[in-house]
Amino acid sequence: IILLLIFGAIVYIGTAFEPAIGDDADATHAEAAKEMLLRHDGVTLYVNGIRYLEKAPFLYWLVALSYKCFGINQFAVRFPSMVAVLLLAWLAYTFGCWAYSRLAGFYAAAVMISCIGMFLFTRIMIPEALLTVCLTVAHLCFLQAYFGTGTRKRFYYGFYAAAAFAVLTKGLIGLVFTAGPVILFLLVTGKLSTLPQIRLVSGGAVFLAIAVPWHLLAGFRNEGFFWFYFVNEHYLRFIGQRLPKDYNKLPFFSFWLLHLVWLFPWSFGLPLLFKLPRFPVPQNQQTQINLYLWLWAGMVLIFFNISTSQEYYTFPAYPPLAILLGSAFASAEGKNQRYFLWMNGILAAIGLLFALGIGLVIWNNQNVPPASDISAHLNQSPADAEKYTFSLGHILDLTPQTFASLSGPAIGAALALACGFALAFWFRWRQNHFRATIAMVSAMGLLFICAHFAHVQFEPILSSRALAKEINQRWEPNAKIVFNGEYETGSSIGFYTNKQILLLNGQVTGMEFGSHYLDAPKIFLNYEDVRRLWVGSERVFLFTEDIKKEALLKNLNLPTIPVATSGGKSLLTNR
Repeated sequence: IILLLIFGAIVYIGTAFEPAIGDDADATHAEAAKEMLLRHDGVTLYVNGIRYLEKAPFLYWLVALSYKCFGINQFAVRFPSMVAVLLLAWLAYTFGCWAYSRLAGFYAAAVMISCIGMFLFTRIMIPEALLTVCLTVAHLCFLQAYFGTGTRKRFYYGFYAAAAFAVLTKGLIGLVFTAGPVILFLLVTGKLSTLPQIRLVSGGAVFLAIAVPWHLLAGFRNEGFFWFYFVNEHYLRFIGQRLPKDYNKLPFFSFWLLHLVWLFPWSFGLPLLFKLPRFPVPQNQQTQINLYLWLWAGMVLIFFNISTSQEYYTFPAYPPLAILLGSAFASAEGKNQRYFLWMNGILAAIGLLFALGIGLVIWNNQNVPPASDISAHLNQSPADAEKYTFSLGHILDLTPQTFASLSGPAIGAALALACGFALAFWFRWRQNHFRATIAMVSAMGLLFICAHFAHVQFEPILSSRALAKEINQRWEPNAKIVFNGEYETGSSIGFYTNKQILLLNGQVTGMEFGSHYLDAPKIFLNYEDVRRLWVGSERVFLFTEDIKKEALLKNLNLPTIPVATSGGKSLLTNR
């Protein structure tokens, strides 16, 4: 486990310094934590001076604390999530050791720290990793108390406390994913009558003492909070009726099949888990723990299959699946080594085919000159296009010509998988299972590092830090920054300039509800407002996507001076 944690620190914390904070949710959430710190207000979130009431506060508290320690920068934004990744690996190991064996714990930690989903969905500031830590602690505490005796029963209080922090991390879903598996477990095992024995009164008091104060304070300080937060952001979001509609739902088959990608390369072990359930459930502890883990994972997966969903919403299902896989892999070392050999053989073939595919794409585009701005090789759409309502929508922008600018990371990734998986197969053939596992983890680590370098190459597309630098260099007293459209389109400019942003036709999405409070700053403009600013005596910076620039200039109908372009976005000024 020490080796895995060192691996995690190198890969996850080492890649937290760059690239810049991205536009959209990443910079919007980072800005909310920054304004929390600057306003000394840990109750009401603000973004660009507007109340931002749709999120629970725990992650923002941690990022604000990180700002205090490291300064206001992208590393501080990512640090709490990176620590959460390391905690998840350690928790998976601890859970696996307690429930099964040290070997199962080792495999569970390896799955958690090196699966694609873990790396992919910790690149931006979202609460999934922190929520999953809270859920894992809660379920580990519950099971230790349930199967324990004497002082072990005190772990029930850990369950209630962790459930409360899960609620403070992502709202009522934290309660659903902690209490739900417990109730189903007691129901299926015929032990629902033991519910009063889990210290409902004293444990409930612990839960309420932690979870309730922030909700009450937020409600007292913000009129309409309870309806907006609990009805609009929870119930209406679940049934797909939340306003404004800036979200989407994965198609049924994509939702399920993509988990083979999120858990890759360990998803090839999933067939080891599928056994017909036995009813009534046997009373031995290990069988009941297996059932509990399946109920935990199943509740998360089925809930988001019904609800609106993003690709990363099922992140809380990774720990129970990783622990089950850890148990299956530990058992396979002694009883089913042939399956292991086939699994690593298939992965070695996939690594080779991936390398050949990357090589072919790069060869076919060898005459394409690398672009100074990678957006020249992308098939971009406006930021409010439907495909970007999914977190990985920018993948659909890629074209074969993109690899002219990404040849280095692409070749590195191809070699990492081809060589790493081949080496793992060789070790597995020689029945050196530990080295085979380390080879797989190392291959994924090198893949993640290559993906990180590619991510840095995409910074002009995903972030507007370069344009923020241009503004900072030309800033004058009383200057103004105007966005053409919603705030999220260029939210990193607000983060990196520390200036309030005026929005042309931008009273939408995350800004809409908070804009109706009496203390909301007058930042929402129409074309006539922008024209008055443009011909005034103060400098105005106008930010727009290039796709929308022609229509903007036509409606503005005033001369503009170009300042800079980057990643399909432009910065104009009036003087």
